[in-house]
Amino acid sequence: MSYLVLARKHRPQAFDEVVGQDHVIQTLKNAIESNRVAHALLFAGPRGVGKTSVARIMAKAMNCSQGPGPTPRPCNACPSCNEITAGIALDVLEIDGASNRGINEIRELRENVKYKPSRGRFKIYIIDEIHMLTAEAFNALLKTLEEPPAHTLFFFATTEPNKIPATIVSRCQRHNFKRIPTESILDYLETVSQKSSFRISRKSLALLAREASGSMRDALSLLDQIMAYAPDEISDEDVLEALGALDTKALSELSGALLDGDVSGALNRLDDLYNRGYDLKRLYRQLLETFRHLLVIKLDQNGRGPVPIPTQDIDTLRALADQVPLEALHQIFSMTFDAEAAIRYSEQPKLVLEALFIKLLQQKRLTSLDRIIAGIDRLARGATPETAEQRARAKSSAEHAPKTAAVEQPQADPAGAPKDLNATWSTLLSHLDQQCRFLLPSLHNATLTKIEDNALEIVVRGTAFDAARLCDKKNQAKLEAACRRFFGKDMTVRIKPCIVNNNEKSPADTDKARRLKKEALRHPLIADALEVFHGTVVDVRIL
Repeated sequence: MSYLVLARKHRPQAFDEVVGQDHVIQTLKNAIESNRVAHALLFAGPRGVGKTSVARIMAKAMNCSQGPGPTPRPCNACPSCNEITAGIALDVLEIDGASNRGINEIRELRENVKYKPSRGRFKIYIIDEIHMLTAEAFNALLKTLEEPPAHTLFFFATTEPNKIPATIVSRCQRHNFKRIPTESILDYLETVSQKSSFRISRKSLALLAREASGSMRDALSLLDQIMAYAPDEISDEDVLEALGALDTKALSELSGALLDGDVSGALNRLDDLYNRGYDLKRLYRQLLETFRHLLVIKLDQNGRGPVPIPTQDIDTLRALADQVPLEALHQIFSMTFDAEAAIRYSEQPKLVLEALFIKLLQQKRLTSLDRIIAGIDRLARGATPETAEQRARAKSSAEHAPKTAAVEQPQADPAGAPKDLNATWSTLLSHLDQQCRFLLPSLHNATLTKIEDNALEIVVRGTAFDAARLCDKKNQAKLEAACRRFFGKDMTVRIKPCIVNNNEKSPADTDKARRLKKEALRHPLIADALEVFHGTVVDVRIL
C-alpha cells in the first residue's frame, strides 16, 4: 500500500475534530438538530482550512444510518459513513469544479438529480472550487439550485467566492471559513508528531505553523517533509536547512543592520544569503513582515499586539523597536512595502534588494512632530537645540545633584549685576519660565536696563499688547514676587513701554534681522519641519 500523507491520514472525520472553525461547526450542528439544513451550502475561505472536510462530514451527518434521522455526531462505523470516508458512496458525488466546468457536465447533473438516492436519505453533490465553472454552466445550474428535489443537497467549496455570480450565491447559505490561528495549528502539529513518535521541538513546530499561513493542510505537508528528512528526530538547525527557511535571529540581525544604518553589514548579510541559495523574494516578504511586527510592537508597548511569533522572539524585536522612533520605523516599513511590485516581477531580485537597502540607509530619517515643535519653540526663545549628548549630560547631572540643589534658586548680586545686564536677564528669564510662564512671550520682547538696590527697570520693546500686559498691576505683582524669590529680597519692578516702530529701524537692527532670518532658514529643525509637512517658507518675522 502506498504511503498516506499526514494531510489525508489526519483529515477530520467528525465535527469535533475540525480545528479553528467553531463558528461554522456550531451553526451546522444546530441546523442538523433543529432540522433546518439548507438545500445548498456554500463554504468559502482560504485553502487548507477544512471546507471540503466539513462538506464530507455534513454528508455523513445527513446519511448516517445509526439513528432515525440526520445526526450532528455521525458514527463513522455504519456502511454509509465508511463509504463516504473511502470516497465510494453512490449517493455522495464529489465533483472537481476545475475539470468539470462546462455546460455539458451541469446538464448531466441536472438529469441525475431527479433520481432518488440508492441507500441513504439524501443524494448529495459536493462541488469543489465551484468558482471555476463557466458562465454558461452557472446559468444552467440556477433553476435546479433554487428548487432541487427534496432528496438532493448541494455542498459547494471555493477559495474565491468573489468569482461566483451573485445569482448563485443568493441561492445558497454561505459559511465563511477563516484562517486557522497559529497557536491552534501549533497544538495540532504537536499532537500529530506525538502520535507519530516523532521528536521535534516546539520552536520548530512554531516555525512550521507560521510558514503555513493559517492553512492546516500546508502545515501537515511541511511536517511530512520534515519527517522524511529525519524519520525519528530532528534538530532546529535541520528544520531550517530542510525548509530553506531563515530563523528569527538572522532576520533580526539583518533588520538591525538596516535600522542602525550599517551599509556594509546589511549588504554583506544579503550577499551571504544569496550565496547560500536562499530565495530572495521570500526574504523580502519575511523582511517586510519583520518591519510590520516592529511597527506593531512599537505602537503596542504594553502588549504584543497581533504578532504571531514566540514570546522570546517578541523580546528581541521589542529591543530593536526601542532603538528607532515610531516615525522613522513607519517610514522604513512604507518604503519597503512600496518595493513589493519591483521585487515580485524582477528577474534580478538581488539587485532590487540592494537598491532598496541603499535607499533605506541613505534616506534621512523622519523626526517626531513633538521634537520639531519643541525645537522650534527653543529656537523662538533664542536657545540652541539640544543634542542627544547634551540631554544625556543634563539628565546625568540632575540625577547626581544634591536634592537641595534642585530646589534652590540662584542668588543674584544686584550691586554687581549692572556689569552684565544681559547675563542677569537671561538667568532671570529662566527663573520666570517656571514662575510666570504665561508672561514669558511678552518678557522676551523686553530688556533689562537697570538694577538698583531694591528695584529693577525693564523696557518693553515689543507691541502695545506686550506693554499693557506687563504693566497690568496683577501681572506686575507676580513679577515682583518672582524677583523676590530670585534676588532673595524685596524688589520693585518698573515697566517702561517703548513700542518699536517697524518702519523706523536702524541699519544695525536691519542687519541683525536679516542675519537672524538667514539663521532661521538654515536651521535643521526648520528643514525637518518643511520636509515633514511638505511646506515652504512664506515669511520670517523677528519679534
